[in-house]
Amino acid sequence: MLKGVHLTLLIGPAVPIPAPQFVIDALTSVQVNHDKERSGFQLSFAAGKNSPLLTTLLPAGYLDPIVTRVIIIATVNGFPNVLMDGIVTRQDVSPSNDPGQSTITVTGEDLSVLMDVIQIVRPYPAIPDVAKVYAALAPYAAFGVVPLVIPPILTIVDIPTERFEYQTMSTDRAYIRGLAQRCGYIFVVEPGPAPGTSIAYFGPDVNLPVPQSALNVNLDASNNVESLSFSLDGLAKTVRIYTVLDPFTKKIPIPIPVPNINAFKPPLGARPTLPAKVEFANDVAQQRPDEAARGILGFLMNNAEAISANGSLDVLRYGKILRARMLVGVRGAGLAYDGLYYVNSVTHNLKRGEYKQNFTLARDGLISLTPRVVP
Repeated sequence: MLKGVHLTLLIGPAVPIPAPQFVIDALTSVQVNHDKERSGFQLSFAAGKNSPLLTTLLPAGYLDPIVTRVIIIATVNGFPNVLMDGIVTRQDVSPSNDPGQSTITVTGEDLSVLMDVIQIVRPYPAIPDVAKVYAALAPYAAFGVVPLVIPPILTIVDIPTERFEYQTMSTDRAYIRGLAQRCGYIFVVEPGPAPGTSIAYFGPDVNLPVPQSALNVNLDASNNVESLSFSLDGLAKTVRIYTVLDPFTKKIPIPIPVPNINAFKPPLGARPTLPAKVEFANDVAQQRPDEAARGILGFLMNNAEAISANGSLDVLRYGKILRARMLVGVRGAGLAYDGLYYVNSVTHNLKRGEYKQNFTLARDGLISLTPRVVP
């Protein structure tokens, strides 16, 4: 593709193999998106009237949805990065009257889409949430999915004679995400680090302590981003009031205000944004104390970031690939907005002779807490 950038494309059922050369030659663009919940990709091919893609591969089922697995690897400066390990979910063909202008577009998602195709009824008698997640993820080990499960802060195990939990007519992905939301966690399937493997992470949305190389703006020759803009939303943060009944008489309501503070993601700014909205939690008074405590902790660990940033960069100018769900520093934006940010989402856009990324950042608070960021 470019000097210092090499793209590898693997396609096939179950265990994909390198795509044929004429498929690579027909590839016009690659787009990969990573956010806090899932990842997706889109491949675009140019196909003439007599292209083997149209005459042979598509009729043979080469790019059929659900059964076709795609692995996309971008090697930047000799370091391989698995951008996507996913399943094709959609195929679009657009014939054209102009010679060679017909296009084939393939869209897909990460391997978590396999967990969202079959509704299952599965009992979970007297086992904690960690065991439920491991049991739901066990069938996907055949696809190289490795679970990384962090136990919740509050573990509740019901007595089978009193309560019996079922996964009732829901897919594995929907059930695991329901458990994650209840615990204040996230569930995401991250491709890599090795080709053919993915990490299924169930745990808190944490700020990794080692930040990526800084994004430089308004620094003349040191600039490495093409655009970067910031916004501060004064209505993003909320104080939620939980009303519980006293543990003795079960009749006296006790209001408990809970601020929007996340212990796993402390503010990255020295002047945190104050909450502007107040809301009341529903159906908490009828819950058991341990269930109410779990719900409160779940709210605490879903902190809203009031400051967001959007931008784009050229990978060759930046020198490496910006990764989602990690920290990154910003320099040159001014005293209020310089400092560390959490990378909420990244979109990779690859074409011949071009590799760019669009990204969104987030944090809570103005003015950096660190004297400097990693260059």
